[in-house]
Amino acid sequence: MATEVIQGNNLKVFYRLKKWAKERPAELVPYQTSAKLTFKRDSDSTKTKDGNVATSASLEPELEVEFINNSSIAADEFYQSVLNNEEGEAWLVDIDRLNKAGKNFAWYMQVTVSEDETEAKTGDASERSITFAVSGQPKRGWLALTQDQQDQVDYIFRGTDKVTVSEDGTEENGGTAWEDGDEGTYVPKDDSEDDSSK
Repeated sequence: MATEVIQGNNLKVFYRLKKWAKERPAELVPYQTSAKLTFKRDSDSTKTKDGNVATSASLEPELEVEFINNSSIAADEFYQSVLNNEEGEAWLVDIDRLNKAGKNFAWYMQVTVSEDETEAKTGDASERSITFAVSGQPKRGWLALTQDQQDQVDYIFRGTDKVTVSEDGTEENGGTAWEDGDEGTYVPKDDSEDDSSK
C-alpha cells in the first residue's frame, strides 16, 4: 500500500446547523484559507513512594477554519451558532483520499461556534476565523460527496452548449474533459464535406 502525502488544499470543511440534518446536505465553506483540527489531552503526575503516577484528563478536540468572508449559507449559519448557541455538524473531508468504494476519508464532529472573529482591513478582502467547540469525540469514517458538493470542490470542464442533466444525474454540456493521453492530439479538419457542397 502506497503512502501518500496529504496536501493542505485537499482538506475541506463542510458545515450545517444540526436542525437541518433531515432537510438539506452540508455546505462547503467557500474560500477556505486554513483548516485546523486539534486533539489535546492534559496530563498530570502524582509523586508516590514508588514513583510518579500519570493521570490524563478527558480529550479536548477543537476545530478551526479560516476563510475569505462571504455571504454563503455556511458563513451566515456560523453567526446563528455563536449568537444563539445552536449546535451544528462539521466535516473535515480529504477530497483526495478514497477507499475502494470511492468514498472520501473524513472526520465528523458535532460542534458549536465558540469564537467568530472578523477582520476587515482597508484594501483587502475581509477574513473570518471560526473556532468550534466539539461535543464528545470526533469520529473517523468514509463518506460520499453529493454531485453538487463535488462540483463545489472541483468544477468539471464544460462546453459552450446549454447545460442539461439526464435522469441519472449526468450533465451534458457539449464538452469533453481532458484525459491522460490527449497530449499532442490534433486531427486535421476534413474539408471534403465543404468541397462536395460546391
